[in-house]
Amino acid sequence: MATKRAAPAPYRCTECGWTTLKWVGRCGECQQWGTVVEAAAPTGVLRGLTPVTPVAGRAARPITQVDTADAPRRATGVGEFDRVLGGGLVPGAAVLLSGEPGVGKSTLLLEVAARAAHDGHRVLYISAEESTAQVRLRAERTGALHDELFLASETDLATLVGHVDDVRPALLIVDSVQTVSSALSEGLAGHPSQVREVAATLVRVAKERDLPVLIVGHVTKDGQVAGPRLLEHLVDVVCHFEGDRQTSLRFVRALKNRFGPTDEVGCFEMTGDGIAEVPDPSGLFLGTGRPVSGTCVTVALEGRRALPVEIQALVVPSAAPNPRRVVNGVESSRVAMILAVLERRAALRLSERDVYVSTVGGVKLSEPATDLAIALAIASAATDRPIPHTVAAFGELSLTGEVRPVAQLPQRRNEAGRLGYVDLIDSSAHDLTAALVRLGIIEVPSR
Repeated sequence: MATKRAAPAPYRCTECGWTTLKWVGRCGECQQWGTVVEAAAPTGVLRGLTPVTPVAGRAARPITQVDTADAPRRATGVGEFDRVLGGGLVPGAAVLLSGEPGVGKSTLLLEVAARAAHDGHRVLYISAEESTAQVRLRAERTGALHDELFLASETDLATLVGHVDDVRPALLIVDSVQTVSSALSEGLAGHPSQVREVAATLVRVAKERDLPVLIVGHVTKDGQVAGPRLLEHLVDVVCHFEGDRQTSLRFVRALKNRFGPTDEVGCFEMTGDGIAEVPDPSGLFLGTGRPVSGTCVTVALEGRRALPVEIQALVVPSAAPNPRRVVNGVESSRVAMILAVLERRAALRLSERDVYVSTVGGVKLSEPATDLAIALAIASAATDRPIPHTVAAFGELSLTGEVRPVAQLPQRRNEAGRLGYVDLIDSSAHDLTAALVRLGIIEVPSR
């Protein structure tokens, strides 16, 4: 007697493929809400698939015979953005730019569109979040008006593709992928299935027409790109635009790049007239004036870029049973460790004092190479002995007080020397005590 074949599960998660016999609001596998939909019955398309012989131009050939001249890079006109992209836009590339609300994504892409239009390339800017009048007002403020820059406000995917057919641009910008929807997919705009359909269509349009596409993507509250993870897999380049609203400084980082390195960082500054490039941000993170106790300069790395940063410290007596430890721009756990090393290895009494540590310019430092500069700034503040302006320090501190070497030491030294810091303190000092004695912050410890 033949066994009865089990019926396929009628509901499936669009995110991870989990199946169930009844509808539920939350996937039991990936725990995503609203992703369980009715599964389509198998159509047998694969069983009836007929192989098709590729045309002559698309036939497979040895990789050594592939001509890379067919994909020349084209500069966007914004040098810092080109640095992150690896030299410019590649024809047919899909670039996803994500970032917090209000950080300046639309302003940056409008500047890129204006530069491309001034270079004679027709640009189509699709705004699905703002009206054309709103975008026009921002373009007037930033000086991004040009006859070759075409603007449309559209949320329907089919109409968006129709605009591409009519305008025939050399660059397409879509702001944003989470606000465009397709009639071929279920759910509202921003639903994972909608984001997947819109992104796949835009990528297909880019590849078929050798049209570079810049796509704006929203982020979740934890900073991840909103929507399915497939979105980041579909595009060629993923860039993240970050910055603190309290400061004007902005960074663009490449998280994924099929055409270039992923360790480049572009530096920008938000101004009243839009967004401006900062090709040499050295002076943004340095204080001015005469030498004051509690300051020390280090050289941090942001991608491949070396940035000199001034670290400031303030140490004051405290009458509270638990002295305060306040940090800004550095990790509190590393500062706590450095305070313990200073008290144990350099005999500095800090357990009865309030300690404040901050960076200049609002930059955030997380690499261990800044340990030595933080320690020197705190020791200088505790002893009220200033460090000369010609000194720069970079090194990682161990719990034994040893100064360990750091990555890219020659690059840090070259950048410090270019800015006039001739007295460099690094792993050649061997330990923290030797560095403090060398600067005259503490006396030579007696045996």
